[in-house]
Amino acid sequence: MLNNKITLVVLAAGMGSRYGGLKQMDSFTDEGDTIIDFSVYDALRAGFNKFVFIIRKSFEKEFKEIFDKKLQGKAEVVYVFQELDGVPAEYVNAERVKPWGTGHALLVAKDAVQENFAVINADDFYGVEAFQVMAKALLDKNTDDYEFTMIGYLLKNTVSDFGFVSRGECQVSPTGYLTTVVERTHIEKIQGEIKRKDAADNFISIDENTIVSMNFWGFTPKYFEFGTQLFQFFLESNKENLKAEFYIPSVVSEILNSGKATVEVLKSDAQWFGVTYKEDKEVVLKAIQNLKELNIYPKKLW
Repeated sequence: MLNNKITLVVLAAGMGSRYGGLKQMDSFTDEGDTIIDFSVYDALRAGFNKFVFIIRKSFEKEFKEIFDKKLQGKAEVVYVFQELDGVPAEYVNAERVKPWGTGHALLVAKDAVQENFAVINADDFYGVEAFQVMAKALLDKNTDDYEFTMIGYLLKNTVSDFGFVSRGECQVSPTGYLTTVVERTHIEKIQGEIKRKDAADNFISIDENTIVSMNFWGFTPKYFEFGTQLFQFFLESNKENLKAEFYIPSVVSEILNSGKATVEVLKSDAQWFGVTYKEDKEVVLKAIQNLKELNIYPKKLW
């Protein structure tokens, strides 16, 4: 059925280990705006009317203090929690320190999402045009459709000058549909050339014009049919692996392999930037300041 409510799910439970702190709550303007502030502001302008924040219990109070007031009267807000023990008891390991990954985070939100929804990272700046393109796509679909979407970006525009990043490497058909997506957990700029690590930890070249996913996906609730079953298989296969993570692209690969659903790659002229390392912050600060000077954003968002 058609649904005029569209939800934005924000993946904000990450630890920020390479950044050195909780970047999802770090300030990037003199007014104290976080990167999430800009995503929420852009999403509201684009027509999103519900927000689901996936966070950790350890910073629940601080997070709610930031966003409850800003969104009051503007949209529905739900908080869900991704924790290390948020899996069946037989898979809990006291030695594990990192969450179970973006794929698990999204499953945590399953009961909070009954409408078409988009997913974003908390620490990526996607731009209002990207939210507008995604909102239109979500509103055009029935909630029981198996037609999904993603915003595609060029790899060369998404790497850091200060270390390695993870990206979903995509193959796209001539008609604009995703054919494969593989999570590359180590992509790095080395002496001006972009390279990735293979399964044997050797560096190999990767085309800078490769389309990559920045975790800006558009799904109907049918996504959860694939994710739930696949996560159970993942847990069983990784009982002893304390660092194994379950990624959204893994679910999307299963979706594509099933032949039951499609993923359209949406193009956007929006400027992307993000923070993986502390050194990235200065670049983002300047970019946001420039956007404010161009009046793309008001001096005070809220």
